[in-house]
Amino acid sequence: MYRPTSKRTFLGVASFQVLAMFRRGLFYSYLSIYLRFFLGLSVTETTFFATFPMILNVVFQTFVWGVLSDRYQKRRTLIIIGEISAALTTVFVWWLHTLPASKYAAGYVIILGLSFVEIFWSMSNIGWSAIISDLYPEKDRIGIQGKLASIGAIGRLVGVWIGGLAYDGLARFYEGWGFDKGLLFFIASGVMLVSTIPMFFIPEGGVRAPKQQEEVKVTTKGNLVSISKTFLVFLIAMVFINFGQNCVAVIKTQFLVLDEGFNVSSSMLSYIVNMQSVAILIFGIIATRLARTFSDITLLLISTLIAILYLLGFAIARSIPLIFIANFFAGICHVMILASSYSYASKLIPPEKRGKQFALFNATSFLSWGVAGTLIAGPVVDLLMKAGTTQDFAYRMSFVSAVVLIIIGIFVLLAAHRIARRQGAIQELSPRNED
Repeated sequence: MYRPTSKRTFLGVASFQVLAMFRRGLFYSYLSIYLRFFLGLSVTETTFFATFPMILNVVFQTFVWGVLSDRYQKRRTLIIIGEISAALTTVFVWWLHTLPASKYAAGYVIILGLSFVEIFWSMSNIGWSAIISDLYPEKDRIGIQGKLASIGAIGRLVGVWIGGLAYDGLARFYEGWGFDKGLLFFIASGVMLVSTIPMFFIPEGGVRAPKQQEEVKVTTKGNLVSISKTFLVFLIAMVFINFGQNCVAVIKTQFLVLDEGFNVSSSMLSYIVNMQSVAILIFGIIATRLARTFSDITLLLISTLIAILYLLGFAIARSIPLIFIANFFAGICHVMILASSYSYASKLIPPEKRGKQFALFNATSFLSWGVAGTLIAGPVVDLLMKAGTTQDFAYRMSFVSAVVLIIIGIFVLLAAHRIARRQGAIQELSPRNED
């Protein structure tokens, strides 16, 4: 039974979301360019800054923080401790990366340093995923996720804009100055500390005295966690879908600044990146209305088709206007896949197992930002360039490879939904008629 969630609580989680997205837009929108063109890492190596941290994130969510979250039902506490710890260690990462004489070595210091920071961010991530399900009933979750995505997009818009200005010091210094001199590290850390303030004004979260849930019909053989066959196949589908839409996320900005390609400035790049933020803002607002009209599975399938259009747009675009349109589609599919897949997953996960099983669900997204780039998009670009193709062509082919992954994911998702319907895990009701 859920108690009505107050406006004060929503204001708290919304404030945290807008600050978190501000920090991500500010910092990560330009880090790939800094590693590639200022510090001299290869395309595949630039994906390591997402791969190694995300692997540690998933490991600690699954084996440490998810277990503690389920045992003690402390969601808010994990978020606060995680953000404060990450803020303090982020500044330390900047200082360490200034020590090596080699720029190349400095790049790996950043990668390894951010990997350590991610251990603390994983505390915040698992607490966040679980607390939303704790605070809001099933029928409201897709709408809440949409609203939070929309609010977060405002923070991301501002963060990307400020990051673009800080990257080259308002065009007064040099490309990469904002990272090299630490300004972007300091701003990101300060925002993390400030973001913990609204967390003190929301409930701790957690579920009390959970009732015995119906035993799953199929369980995994390992000792890690027991999950249903439906949820397992759904996770596999989300691996392909998320890997497809996100495997090019790290290298997308590199593609746009190529001298032989679009060769955009950091300020123009901020406008292109923010087209995605605008789409997230708009579709986050209307997510609730869409959820009342369409089922989770319908929204998820439509979103994956939009993801294919976004990727194909980047693969064939020869003009900046088409890039703007394609990145707008990227924002649509991002927010709608996030909201609909989260809502679908929440119906498959028992309340008392939200910590560990949301850790697995989160892994399909978190790993896609790094591992997918390292295993798929990055090698596609590097191997094609070694084979003698132009950089522009090599980057475009990485977007095509991403489309293939999403198509595979769609077929697996349809299989997962058939299993869910057969086992009664998902009710085929009109959203308007759901309790």
